[in-house]
Amino acid sequence: MKISLQNKKALIGGSSKGLGFAVAEQLALSGAQVTIVSSNERLLKERVLALNKKTALKHNFLVCDYNDHESYAKKISEYFDVNTVDILVNNTQGPIAGDVNSVSINDYQNAFDLLFKNIVLTSTLALKNMKKNEWGRIINMASVSVKEPLRYLALSNTIRSALTTWGKTLSNEVAKSNITVNNILTGYFNTERLEQLNSEKAKKMGVKVEEVFDAMKNQVPAKRIGNPKEFGYLATFLSSDYASYINGINIAIDGGLIKSL
Repeated sequence: MKISLQNKKALIGGSSKGLGFAVAEQLALSGAQVTIVSSNERLLKERVLALNKKTALKHNFLVCDYNDHESYAKKISEYFDVNTVDILVNNTQGPIAGDVNSVSINDYQNAFDLLFKNIVLTSTLALKNMKKNEWGRIINMASVSVKEPLRYLALSNTIRSALTTWGKTLSNEVAKSNITVNNILTGYFNTERLEQLNSEKAKKMGVKVEEVFDAMKNQVPAKRIGNPKEFGYLATFLSSDYASYINGINIAIDGGLIKSL
């Protein structure tokens, strides 16, 4: 099976590094013209240059600050005033870590703007053209924590759960237009974000970060942390015509970490 996304345009959030860039790279290698998004303009330029060389296509970038919803709303609205996309991968950086006793009401509001409002707005703008063309793919990057909450990620657990429910609701409404909406529940992957979280956890526990990683690996039946490319492969498949009858589901990519069915 060879996936071809030629003549498809994709917008990938939070994609200057980590899982977002892994998705962007695989979509580009499959023939899609991609626009990568983050607040790091220097890194975005480097990534686009690398993608252009790898694919002989002209890719683009968009500088946005997900933590400032008003600014983000202005930037993304201006983008869709002159652009359309066929594939939308919703991804923002995660909110601050902390358990339910250490985060504030304002932290919940900020997390809601970051993880929910930004994504609903972007999807609403992208759907206009998808409905017109009667073809589209929306992929929400979420977390295994929506099924099994992680104690130190109260904000992420809460708001990402709302996002996946919204995604399911949306999928029922747009399926008749040959548009699919799916949520990927992310497990443990070798990214800068995981390094940051584990470093914070190691400090609180008074142990070496290597010990935190070893404990994490032992939780996973596969006994390893995932490679971001593996995540990219799944997102690329869901973006293709091969996945046209997969809609409105939560797909875990976690090496078997989630214990529930």
